[in-house]
Amino acid sequence: MAELKLAVTTREKVSSKVLERSRKEGRIPAVMYGHGSEAQMLWVNALAFSKTYAQAGGSSIISLDVEKGKPASVIIHALALDPMTNRVAHVDFFQVRMDEALETHVPLEFVGESPAVREMGGILVKTLEEVLISCLPKDLPHFLEVDLTLLTELEANVQIKDIKIPAGVKILTDELTTIALVETPRTEAQMAALDEKIEADVTKVEGVVKEETPAAEEEKTEKTEEKK
Repeated sequence: MAELKLAVTTREKVSSKVLERSRKEGRIPAVMYGHGSEAQMLWVNALAFSKTYAQAGGSSIISLDVEKGKPASVIIHALALDPMTNRVAHVDFFQVRMDEALETHVPLEFVGESPAVREMGGILVKTLEEVLISCLPKDLPHFLEVDLTLLTELEANVQIKDIKIPAGVKILTDELTTIALVETPRTEAQMAALDEKIEADVTKVEGVVKEETPAAEEEKTEKTEEKK
């Protein structure tokens, strides 16, 4: 993958109103920290960040072009989303040293098709979406592949130890951890029994009055007072 670059500008501490206005204008507040250095507050263009994040995710090195400063090698460490719009409201960049190993999670990419699913009607179950690794920044993979063609029989599974690990990368998640497995499909009798159990469980709770939490009761009281 080609080197990813992202331009940012420095910012001062401002009020929440200014932050909100800036977000509406297409700027996201961010902070860069790492290696005991003092945290630096930044602005990043929302559109440029969205494009970079689509390629980098949280597991690729980005060259951060800091205004009036030297470029910094970072990974996107955390995002805060606006609960109303689901847009990125804040970004944490973690600065790395290219000569020092880092620990981070990388996503798993499932490739191929399981013969047990295709030919025997098995049910594919994925139990992990990412794993913890350690490596130098230059060796950081964007993802790790999981070969589903290894699942040739019902009840078969793929574990961490079955992943082909790139040179320079060490997986810190236990090697016997299951990543994916194929379950035996349920019979019609089992499905019918399951439906009966669900119906029985529903009848047991009929007539039960849901207890309201103090917060819900308070909200209900406030609404009643507003109507008055």
